[in-house]
Amino acid sequence: MLISRREALLQSAVPLLAQARPSIAITMDDVHWEYIPEDRRSEAEDRLLSHLSKTQAFLFAAGGAVDNPHGAAIMKSWSAAGHRIGNHTYSHKVSNKMKPEEFEADILRCEGVLRGYSGFRKWFRFPALKEGQTSELRDRFRSFLARHNYRNGPITVDASDWYYNQRLISRLTAERGFDVSRYREPYLAHVWDRAQFYDQLSRQVLGRSVPHTLELHYNLVNALFLGDLLRMFRSKGWGVIDAEEAFSDQVFTRQPHTAPAGESLLWALAKETGKFADRLRYPGESGEYEKPLLDRLGL
Repeated sequence: MLISRREALLQSAVPLLAQARPSIAITMDDVHWEYIPEDRRSEAEDRLLSHLSKTQAFLFAAGGAVDNPHGAAIMKSWSAAGHRIGNHTYSHKVSNKMKPEEFEADILRCEGVLRGYSGFRKWFRFPALKEGQTSELRDRFRSFLARHNYRNGPITVDASDWYYNQRLISRLTAERGFDVSRYREPYLAHVWDRAQFYDQLSRQVLGRSVPHTLELHYNLVNALFLGDLLRMFRSKGWGVIDAEEAFSDQVFTRQPHTAPAGESLLWALAKETGKFADRLRYPGESGEYEKPLLDRLGL
């Protein structure tokens, strides 16, 4: 069947439109279940898994947080649900707060806690995304991970969900009957703003929208609003994809030559070019940037 030139052009544009559609995967850090208020903990943990029932996440667990019966139950349930588990050190201390050999031993200690779970994969994430204060430490840690067959699990979309959670917990402690739904809109707006920023950075630095990995944390604010967050992305035309699918993109093999090393992978790739100094604050994300807004909102 013959088709017109216009129809041919429209058909050829479909793959390009598909490539241009942003996508995002969920990664989650720490597993500090004990920070969730006890009277909300059971429901919150059930909700976290329920929110992720249609996608596969990557959970980077701090060994010390899950080296106990409750933490072990979380690891088993997430593995059974098909999610992947990665190494986030045992003590969850930032690399520049320990001697290099102690930091490396902390990684191996965490592996000892996690390796028995079916979801465990040899992927590592640096606490607070700090990969080494100097080029020498950066290269040392990269060599260590390679020798032990680990891949780094970078994020592309950084956010301060941990700070929103910290403020929410403080408010609930001071005011037991506080309406937690007041955090919903500011939290969603914050993550959406950060997603747009890093996606634009991706297009400017790499010429495309990469499959994004969003860093969140195992906490109450995400137990409350992660489902809303995923619906928000979908409603705005983003695809929600599995974390392993996102990590299969070649961009995640890049190792930017920045020091201090770390932050969002896109932040570091932009920094490496020397062309985006006016857009790259350090650290990339922090509670100090969010405090004025939440203060104004009385949250």
